[in-house]
Amino acid sequence: MSIMSRPTVRPASPNFSSGPCAKRPGWSVAALSSALVGRSHRAKPGKARLQEVIDRTRAVLGVPAGWRIGIVPASDTGAVEMAMWSLLGPRGVDMLAWESFGEGWVTDVAKQLKLKDVRVLKADYGKIPDLTQVDCDRDVVFTWNGTTSGVRVPNGDWIKADRQGLTLCDATSAVFAMEMPWDRLDVVTWSWQKVLGGEAAHGMLVLSPRAVARLESHVPAWPMPKIFRMTKGGKLIEGIFQAETINTPSMIAVEDQIDALKWAESIGGLPVLLARSKANLAALESWASGSGWAAFLAETPETRSSTSICLKITAPWFARLDGDAQAAAAKKIASLLDKEGVAYDIGAYRDAPPGLRIWGGATVDTADIVALCPWLDWAAAQVEAEATATKA
Repeated sequence: MSIMSRPTVRPASPNFSSGPCAKRPGWSVAALSSALVGRSHRAKPGKARLQEVIDRTRAVLGVPAGWRIGIVPASDTGAVEMAMWSLLGPRGVDMLAWESFGEGWVTDVAKQLKLKDVRVLKADYGKIPDLTQVDCDRDVVFTWNGTTSGVRVPNGDWIKADRQGLTLCDATSAVFAMEMPWDRLDVVTWSWQKVLGGEAAHGMLVLSPRAVARLESHVPAWPMPKIFRMTKGGKLIEGIFQAETINTPSMIAVEDQIDALKWAESIGGLPVLLARSKANLAALESWASGSGWAAFLAETPETRSSTSICLKITAPWFARLDGDAQAAAAKKIASLLDKEGVAYDIGAYRDAPPGLRIWGGATVDTADIVALCPWLDWAAAQVEAEATATKA
């Protein structure tokens, strides 16, 4: 790759972070002007706002009427932990991990809950475990989309409709961007700061009727922190799923989530959200096929994420570097783009192979992805020239 001139067209928005993610197009703080600041979330207006988040979420995603939706503390992490601590134990568990967050859930189940019958199906970055080996008559814990690897499950066909176990799905970088087969999922979790670009600290928890039945029939063998408790006297605390949050939510963040959901509705709902994310991936696929130096970390197109799009560097000059030098070169590419103000926060996750990670969710305009691509080539050319000169 030879030195090239600096591109002249810049993305209108340089926000390509994989979390917190880009705000919806046209967002400004004016969207928060009606937030119920200084008011109790337990007052009638506050509860109405929280219920609006639940109702609009159900409508946009098409969550079935029998599935409960709750707003819970501590982002997606809190929602996943809440589900695992409350539901796991009666059956053996299959844990799927192919990147850092899935690995984190394995650690919690094996070392914190200390379950005895745990089977771990692992794969390296860029790959996915053999889904045909999953036993759905056991409980199954998995991420729909590996945020740090850019590898997703291709669909839900591998989950048995007549399963005996529960499926617990961390969908934080997938929901609102990928199809969720609700009939195959018993627990679905996500956070506001991912696909719709909301603010941090709040998680969403969706429970199927089968998950509720487990909650009401199973008493965990370990002490349960207050923020994880979803039953009282053997019955589901319905208020959690009727806008009575366990702890105090930010009403500013609530207002922001309502704004994001209204935007999703205004552009055509879920079909358009999915189409926008797919278009972003397609734009990067078109560019990468002719770049000569970059490729997708996901090894097969069927498992390629359209949100957390992870790229590896395949150029010969990069392959000649040792591990530390490769990490430094990848960081340099991201740093150059940051300094130019054309792409913020696109370095690979710290535990992932050296490379780049570009958010392609629906709040990112495809025109910005297209404008970014020449800049990727430009930054890589600068770093190649520097690496080659140093080697010489």
